[in-house]
Amino acid sequence: MESLTVDLGARSYPILIGDGLLRDIGRHVAPLLKRPRAMIVTDTNVAPHYLVALGASLGAENISFSSLVLSAGESTKSWAGLARLTEWLIGEGVERSDHVIALGGGVIGDLVGFACSIVKRGCHFIQVPTTLLAQVDSSVGGKTAINVEAGKNLIGAFHQPALVVIDPTTLTTLPRRELGAGYAEVVKYGLIDDADFFAWCEANGAALLAGDSDARHRAIAHSVAAKARIVAADERETQDIRALLNLGHSFGHALEAETGYSDRLLHGEAVAAGMVLAHQFSAANGLCPAADADRVRDHLASVDLPHSLASAGVNIGGAALAAHMAHDKKVRGGKLPLILTRGIGRSFVTEDYGLDAVAAFLDGSPIRS
Repeated sequence: MESLTVDLGARSYPILIGDGLLRDIGRHVAPLLKRPRAMIVTDTNVAPHYLVALGASLGAENISFSSLVLSAGESTKSWAGLARLTEWLIGEGVERSDHVIALGGGVIGDLVGFACSIVKRGCHFIQVPTTLLAQVDSSVGGKTAINVEAGKNLIGAFHQPALVVIDPTTLTTLPRRELGAGYAEVVKYGLIDDADFFAWCEANGAALLAGDSDARHRAIAHSVAAKARIVAADERETQDIRALLNLGHSFGHALEAETGYSDRLLHGEAVAAGMVLAHQFSAANGLCPAADADRVRDHLASVDLPHSLASAGVNIGGAALAAHMAHDKKVRGGKLPLILTRGIGRSFVTEDYGLDAVAAFLDGSPIRS
């Protein structure tokens, strides 16, 4: 087992990574509990695979539990999903000192974390991510939210988990498409500030997606360590350090909005296309070598991730996509900070480009076809 820490002073918490941890989770949860009781929230995709094992592990430590199984999919991360979850928690008699276990991917983690930030003005939660995307990104850092019609993650709060438990063996039941969506977030860490790690992804990404356990462990541990370091330096994204984690997301969220936050385009798939757009926009404005933008596109294409507007299933004008970006929660003073790049591993935040420039670029983008 590997252990890392998100260093946030009194609110620091451990991240545990290891094969088989799901079967042993009760031993790690028990010391956190004020009373021997927990609540588990999961979804219809994950429950058949892992709910019984998680419950058995809690039972072995004499921890009683109740569980709620929600519908799988992005539509659950909504006002309706939040209402159902919060009412259930209150009905179960949740106390502020209790811990709610989020067993699932990013949707479950985000929803449970947000519910726990507001129920009784805050209770604890534990992240048990079962998708690659959640393991390398969304389970760490305390960003919690739901989606609304105007955009993704616009209603939310910073609420850090008490513990993150990552069992890479859960990826064996993950559909290839979901695995690929998570891999986009792995690549992101190389593109932000680690060109050597991007080169590692180019050499090992296909093996990771094919099931190579060593490659998966390396990718998860490296990504989590990078995320923990950035979160510790800028927890609430006030210094533009944590903002770098949004590479590809402003473009990606616009693509998700256009496709209705549906299975037409998974979050990680949208981020993949968004990272290509960010690099191509940077190249078009003389910030980034065109060859680097091409490397990003070519690698994502080689692992069957969206790398063009067409492959993302989007065929509308640049003004319409830019209009989606105008609702981005990072807008400040009417300007949207963009995460652009001077080359692979050299991302930065800028407000030098308005949405009109983005719209014009999208209309003539080399990834439109």
